[in-house]
Amino acid sequence: MSDYVITTDSNSDVRPEFIRENQLTVIPQYYAFGDTVYGDELNMEPHEFYETMRKGELPKSMANNPAVIRERFEKILKEGKDILHIAFSSALSGSCNNVVMTANELLEDYPERKIRVFDSLNASLGEGASVYRAVELMKAGKSMDEVYDILMEEREHVNVLFTVNDLNHLQRGGRVSKTTAVVGSLVNIKPILTVTAEGKLESSGTVRGRKKSLKTLVTRMESALDLDDYGKERMVCVLHGDCIEDARSVAEQVKENGFTNVVINDVSPSIGTHAGPGVVGLVFYGKKR
Repeated sequence: MSDYVITTDSNSDVRPEFIRENQLTVIPQYYAFGDTVYGDELNMEPHEFYETMRKGELPKSMANNPAVIRERFEKILKEGKDILHIAFSSALSGSCNNVVMTANELLEDYPERKIRVFDSLNASLGEGASVYRAVELMKAGKSMDEVYDILMEEREHVNVLFTVNDLNHLQRGGRVSKTTAVVGSLVNIKPILTVTAEGKLESSGTVRGRKKSLKTLVTRMESALDLDDYGKERMVCVLHGDCIEDARSVAEQVKENGFTNVVINDVSPSIGTHAGPGVVGLVFYGKKR
């Protein structure tokens, strides 16, 4: 039996059945409509969340809660287990720092235990890809330190490309200017965005039209592959904000390129707050971002 436990946060967008099968501990990230806060005991299904946004209600997101982190970590430590936590990008949220701070406090009370926090410098299934990889390595018998080191070696090779259907949600979050959002919406401009090596969101160009934007995700992936180091057996993840048919279309295009391990999942509400309904993303191992 392993002497450590893998934990992550709900921004990683790992499939619920995978979490259950591997008994992963997930730290909730919060979001709110008005005064109602969701994310832990109270949650919205992705379709309900995005439908609420489509009706004009605007949510806000919040970082994790140090008290909840402490409670869930301490339960693991009391069982005599160490913790490898895979965190949402520290460049996009204070959540990673909250985990580090809480971990340091707990280690004063449990000096015989170890907690390692891996800053994925990524978001959604870009973060989640490292969770899947960590579980794979743990099952292969790797120690916690070995898994951490491998994740660090591969971190910059986890690429994320995504596009959104409505620039106004990115504008609300300060990702694009108001002028860009208004003009882009008028002429049907769709941005292609990426997560940088520093864990920040960055524009990677624009195309005109939804169909072209989805195809561009796949062609950009093709040009960024590094098949000498990361073959086609590696996982590819497709993420979406309540637009499953678009996600399936992207997944089929990926499979046509010979990839067989393709995972599709929803973009969680805490991430979808900023991307909005219709976001579609592609996560893959390739050249350094």
